[in-house]
Amino acid sequence: MEKDGSNLIPLSSDFTERRDRICIFGTGDFGRSLGIKMLQRGFSVTFGSRNSSSVSLLPEGAEVLSHAEAAQKSSIIFLAVHREHYSFLTELIEVLEGKIVVDVSNNLKINQYSESNAEYLTQILPRAKVVKAFNTVSAWALQSGTLDASRQVFVCANDSKAKHMVMDIIRAVGLIPQDQGSLLAAKEIENYPLQLFPMWRLPIYICAGLTILVFLYCILTDVVYTAVTEVKDISFRIAISIPNKVFPIVSLMLLALVYLPGVFAAIIQLYLGTKYSRFPDWLDRWMLCRKQLGLVALSYAFLHAIYTLVIPIRYYARHRTSSSIIAQIKNNDTSPFVNMSAWRTDSYIALGILGFFFYFLLGITSLPSVSNTVNWREFRFVQSKLGYLTLVLCTGHALIFGWNKFLNVSRYRWYLPPAYTLSLVVPCIVLVLKLILITPCVDKRITQIRQGWEKSSKMAKETL
Repeated sequence: MEKDGSNLIPLSSDFTERRDRICIFGTGDFGRSLGIKMLQRGFSVTFGSRNSSSVSLLPEGAEVLSHAEAAQKSSIIFLAVHREHYSFLTELIEVLEGKIVVDVSNNLKINQYSESNAEYLTQILPRAKVVKAFNTVSAWALQSGTLDASRQVFVCANDSKAKHMVMDIIRAVGLIPQDQGSLLAAKEIENYPLQLFPMWRLPIYICAGLTILVFLYCILTDVVYTAVTEVKDISFRIAISIPNKVFPIVSLMLLALVYLPGVFAAIIQLYLGTKYSRFPDWLDRWMLCRKQLGLVALSYAFLHAIYTLVIPIRYYARHRTSSSIIAQIKNNDTSPFVNMSAWRTDSYIALGILGFFFYFLLGITSLPSVSNTVNWREFRFVQSKLGYLTLVLCTGHALIFGWNKFLNVSRYRWYLPPAYTLSLVVPCIVLVLKLILITPCVDKRITQIRQGWEKSSKMAKETL
C-alpha cells in the first residue's frame, strides 16, 4: 500500500518490485522537476543524457549516464524530450525492447503533425511499450508540490499492464491518473494543454461584440448628439456614465442568451416530435457554453454594481446636486416630494438588489466545488427555476428604471431609442416564449417528448 495524503492506494506487485528503477531521458526543466519529484517519493532516478555539462543542474542523488547505460538499468523510461529530437532513439531499439517508454511531450500548436507523438514513437520503437502520460502537468506544478495546480494526469496506452504501472507511479507522486484508453486518444491528450480557454471563446466574442456595439451606440446618442445639437462637450461621461450604461445592458443581454438556446431546443423538439434528432451545430455550441456566458454576464453585473456605488463621489454628481440646491435657495423654491417617483426609484433598486443576489447565487452554484455537492434535481432547480427568476427580476429592474421614457419623443435622439431599451429586446423575447412553453398543454407535450415519446411512433400506431 502507498500512502497518498489521507488515502491508501494499492500498488501492483510489478510496480513495487521496480519502484527503484526509474530512468529519465532529458535534463530540461520538466525532466529535472520530474526527477526531483521522484526522488522525494523514494525512487532511485537515473538520467540519460548526451551532455555531461548538465550534471550540475540535476537534483542531488540522481545518477547521470549515457542513454544506453541509463536505459539498461530501468524497465520504465520517461522520455522528456521534444519530438524533433527523437532521432537518437533509433540507436536504442534493442536496449528499449520490452521496456515501458512514457512519452511526456507536447507540440507547439494543435494538430501540428498528422499523428500523435506517442503513435510516432511506436513507429520508431515498435518493440517498446509506449505510454502517453504527464504531458498535462507542467514543470512548475511538479516543483510546487501540485498543491496549487491541477493534479489530473491523462494516461493512454495499448498495453494495459504498462498503463497501470504508470498509473501507479502517478498516484505515488501525489497526482490523479485519468485512464483515457488506447493510444488512439494520445492526439486528443496532446492537444488538451495547448487549448486556450476553448469553451470561453464564443462567450468572449459575443460579449466583446455586444460591448463594442452598445458602447458606440451610447457614444453616438449621448456624446456626439450633444456635441452636434447643443455644441456642448460631455466627453467626460465616457469614463463612468457610459460604461455604467454598457455593463448592465450587455449583462442582461448575456443572461437572456443563456436561456434562449433552451427555448430554441424545446421548440425544435416540439416541431420534430422527438428528442432523438440532433440539434444544429450552432445550437449545440451555444448550449455547451451557457455556463461561461452566465459567468461573463455576472462579471458585468459586478462592474455595474461597483460603478453605481461610486456615483455619489463623482465631481459631476456633486456639482449637479450643489447647483440644484443653490438654485432652489436663490429662487426660494422647493422641489415637491412625488410619491410615485419614490415608489419607482425604490422598486427598481429593490429589483436590482434581488436580481444581483440571485445572479450571484447562480454563479456560486456553477462552481465545480459547489455543483458536486448537489444532486441533479437541485442543480436544475437553481440553474433553471432560479435562473428564470433572476431574468425576470433583472428585466423588471430595467423596465422600471426606464419607466415611460420610451414614450417621450425627446428621448429619441436622431430617431434612435434610449439605450436601455436595447437590453429589453432579447430578455422579453425569452420570457414570452418561455411563458408559452410552460402553459399546461405545451409543457405536457414537451415532457412526453423528453421521456421518449415520438410523433412518428404515434402516427405509425394510428395507421395500424
